[in-house]
Amino acid sequence: MRKALLGLTLLTTGLVANAEHYSQDINKNDDLFFNFKIMHGEDQKNPFGQQDDTYLELEFGGRKGILDLYGYVDLKNFAGSTDDDSYGGDNFFAEIKPRFSIDGMTGKDLSIGPFKEWYISTWIKAGDSGAFGGLWHNGIGLGTDVEVPWFGTTGLSLLSTYKREDFGSSAEGHWDGYSLQWNWFKPLHFFENGSFVSYQGYVTYDFGADKIAEDAGRTKDSLQWYNGIYWHNSDWAIGYGLKVFNNMANFDDGSSATGVKQETSGVGHYFDIGYKF
Repeated sequence: MRKALLGLTLLTTGLVANAEHYSQDINKNDDLFFNFKIMHGEDQKNPFGQQDDTYLELEFGGRKGILDLYGYVDLKNFAGSTDDDSYGGDNFFAEIKPRFSIDGMTGKDLSIGPFKEWYISTWIKAGDSGAFGGLWHNGIGLGTDVEVPWFGTTGLSLLSTYKREDFGSSAEGHWDGYSLQWNWFKPLHFFENGSFVSYQGYVTYDFGADKIAEDAGRTKDSLQWYNGIYWHNSDWAIGYGLKVFNNMANFDDGSSATGVKQETSGVGHYFDIGYKF
């Protein structure tokens, strides 16, 4: 199981055994990971024309008692290249997703059919965008580990979102919209030396953002769908990801209402190599 968790790319953890174990040992499923990556994104559909970027990513998480954690911090344009679209703009982007096991807190097995464990899900998303203002969203909601045919155990959360900062939008200081988040990690083939190839990814669908949609050039919903093929061994993870965007970050594709023509829908490509601690 540890090999399956190490090297995940922008995934929420939660691939753990059934909650019935909590009545015996609250720390039975403890497992931690930390990955150091170099990533390159091509044709990303981020707002404000930030499409091509090479950055460092620190990825971490695991399970400790009732706490199931996933998080990462991206340090943008770490080489300081003037050709990088983040030059003079973004310095960092981060997401932290702590989930607190309701099964663990109650000491009961609350599984129902394919829903193996239940959580109070929380979420912090933060970043900066130079002259365009900052980003800080908080979310809270309900999460579960759900068994899906072929995929196996996947993570699913539905959260209500508070926009503390949102590039200066009308939504700042308000609960505005929801975020549906689903992630998976599917080993496809194991080699004799213990390495393996995986299909890993996530879907994040943000919707119902009525306050943001009051602003010109912004939308009620936004979609990100990441599909990664990765090779893993005990020390390294190397892979490629294809990401589908639709109105990324609730910016209307093709609009120039913000003063910058937004290209926020389409397909982006990611290449990365990660070292596992």
